[in-house]
Amino acid sequence: MKQNLIPYSMQIAMLKQLLTRKLITEKEYYMVKNKLMKEYDIISDSTG
Repeated sequence: MKQNLIPYSMQIAMLKQLLTRKLITEKEYYMVKNKLMKEYDIISDSTG
């Protein structure tokens, strides 16, 4: 999991920017975030 953390974090940061700039909806944000968590084998996330 440790080697997955950096690329996962980078993608989550970019995703959060899209949400902040209102380029995606909150629903889209959580859909993509959940997909990324599965893809990178992340069990728990505290970013909200």
